[in-house]
Amino acid sequence: MSPSRQGHLAMLVFSALVAGSFSLGGLAANEISPLALNAARFALAAGVIAAVVFAGAGVPRGSFQAPWRYLVLGGFFAIYFVLMFEGLKTAPPVSAAAVFTLTPVMAGGFGWVLLRQITTPRMALALAIGAAGALWVIFRADIGALRAFEVGTGEVIYFVGCASHALYTPLVRKLNRGEPAVVFTLGTLVGGAVLLTLYGWSELVAVDWMALPMIVWVTLIYVAVFASACTFVLLQFAAMRLPSAKVMAYTYLTPSWVILWEMSLGHGVPPVLVLGGVGLTVLALWLLLQDGEDAAGAAGLRRIGGAGP
Repeated sequence: MSPSRQGHLAMLVFSALVAGSFSLGGLAANEISPLALNAARFALAAGVIAAVVFAGAGVPRGSFQAPWRYLVLGGFFAIYFVLMFEGLKTAPPVSAAAVFTLTPVMAGGFGWVLLRQITTPRMALALAIGAAGALWVIFRADIGALRAFEVGTGEVIYFVGCASHALYTPLVRKLNRGEPAVVFTLGTLVGGAVLLTLYGWSELVAVDWMALPMIVWVTLIYVAVFASACTFVLLQFAAMRLPSAKVMAYTYLTPSWVILWEMSLGHGVPPVLVLGGVGLTVLALWLLLQDGEDAAGAAGLRRIGGAGP
């Protein structure tokens, strides 16, 4: 198998694992405080990544200079995950996944503001089609709801979280001082764990951890190990074999994977009209995956060193 095909296979697995966090998160969101869940998630994910770091080359000297950088990045990443689970209390997983596909559009805007990165015409067309598909799903193919801008509270909450994620993306490149991606991710996870523990301490100690439903433990382990640590490895693997624009393109598969997750969990299929919006996100993926290195100019849109939702 060629390196390029290996990269595409890695991102297919990546997008499927990311999608699982929406379906499982929807089941667990009302069973535990999002702050408490994500404080534990960040700590567990940091432990997994730390094991990877110290099993390899370790931490290079100077990697933790200016530790405020990790607190800033960890803070934005923590906001994203907390608001994701807060939004999933009321937003259907497929709709939340559609909101997630708006992240590349926002990341492109923040990338221009912070790094003056320019999006190519093909990339802009693909992002516009993907955004249209996302709005189609978010408003459930209801033109009246779109005109009245009747969007659910959960979707609005998660949109704010996605804006935080989009800002995190170019900040990684801006604040990185040459640290290896795995070490930089470890610092970000530790920073997020510290902030979430401090801010959510009262909720952490109030949780009766031994009395939590099994779905919470399944979700916690899944999002920490599979949707964080494993997706990090897959993202780094693919980023070494594919242009960054093509890595980013797999964001648009998330709603499709979530539909499959929902079906496997016995939650049914969305209305046929809603599936049209999912089709537009797949079209956006196809456009972004077309050969042509002109799309690689959007390098800043890659989630460098990040983990999945």
